[in-house]
Amino acid sequence: MTDESVLFVDDEEDLRLSAEQSLMLADLPVRLFARAEDALAHVGRDRASVLVTDIRMPGMDGLALMARTLEIDPALPVILVTGHGDIELAVRSMRDGAYDFLEKPYDPARLVESVRRALDKRRLVLENRALRRQVGRRDAIEARLTGRSAVIVALRQQLRAAAQTDADVLIVGETGTGKEVAARAMHKASPRSEGPFVHVNCAALPADLIESELFGHESGAFPGATRTRYGKFEHARTGTVFLDEIDSLPMPLQAKLLNAIQNRVVTRLGSNETVALDIRFIAASKGDLERAAAEGHFRADLLYRLNVITLRMPPLAARAEDIPKLFLELVHEAAARYRLPAPEVPGAVLSSVAARAWPGNVRELRNAAERFALGLDLDLGGADTPDAAHTLADRVAAHERALIAAELAAQGGSIKATYESLGLSRKALYDKMQRHRLDRSQFTEDG
Repeated sequence: MTDESVLFVDDEEDLRLSAEQSLMLADLPVRLFARAEDALAHVGRDRASVLVTDIRMPGMDGLALMARTLEIDPALPVILVTGHGDIELAVRSMRDGAYDFLEKPYDPARLVESVRRALDKRRLVLENRALRRQVGRRDAIEARLTGRSAVIVALRQQLRAAAQTDADVLIVGETGTGKEVAARAMHKASPRSEGPFVHVNCAALPADLIESELFGHESGAFPGATRTRYGKFEHARTGTVFLDEIDSLPMPLQAKLLNAIQNRVVTRLGSNETVALDIRFIAASKGDLERAAAEGHFRADLLYRLNVITLRMPPLAARAEDIPKLFLELVHEAAARYRLPAPEVPGAVLSSVAARAWPGNVRELRNAAERFALGLDLDLGGADTPDAAHTLADRVAAHERALIAAELAAQGGSIKATYESLGLSRKALYDKMQRHRLDRSQFTEDG
């Protein structure tokens, strides 16, 4: 969608210049045209435009221009202007789809008022269209990994592509970035979604029971094994196994895991029979597995078998523009979970949340949201000191961006409420949002 604009068409130059002055003084961007044919080239279904046109002009007149415009987009507001006071023509034009009708000479304030209302209507139409498209595109992956930052959008595309294959996947990222969430989203979007998702935390398995937990055992395989038991891999057949913190798996077990992944079979403890596996493996690590392999702490052949596809979870600092909206979502989730009414989140709180570093990533942000939902004080400790290597201009820009994003989130994406709250004009807010690459759809309820 392009920037908002008023397309003003009149063959009289004095009237064009007068209208331009009136609209520009009202902070309404305008484009002037002497011919209807020239204006028609700027009409588009996804453009935030309003058409104001004189009716009686040489060549294509205003009524023909309106008809052609409404063919392109029946919801684009058209304001007709005439100097002949033809009431019958006005009534017929309104019936044919005109938004409003002005009689020359008109009061400039009347023009401005009509254009403002038409732009508000146009904005609503385009927002609803965008939301419908967005809801149509929203899938299992977007439902779990929300956000509009470039890194999270790119990650969702990679997850969608990986989900449609049966290749094994390695997910790497800092603690709290959502590796398990990504794995579950990939499983849900895959052809295996009807099968089980089995989460194995390799760091939490007791050392003496790891093999039995993963591969299962036969009755009498060891003291206490009174009956045959399926391992987690067998339980996951037709589904997905998620091996979390795989870097903590002991070296002897890594060799057996390699065999299971490579050949898709397991052998239960105490048995010589192999059991075929129809499963997909997704592994996750917060550490550098390549470095661990180089240092001899992780099998290189297992690494190469796992990282057919490698996905990297971005830290929260790399998607700072998502923080205000994400915090609001987490507050509402926590309130629903504790059966509490969702509290109002003041703009000042969102500004502090946006300006703070979150070394614990989404997990730490979630904990803060839960405290807020429970009515507990947030110890945000103020905004973190920016990197000294950044220039003053960079630091000011980052702070301005965080404040605008926080206010947009607090106002549910409402442009009017945001620029009024920040003491800006509409145009100034749009300019700043464009400069900081902020899109209001990031902050709407369905965005």
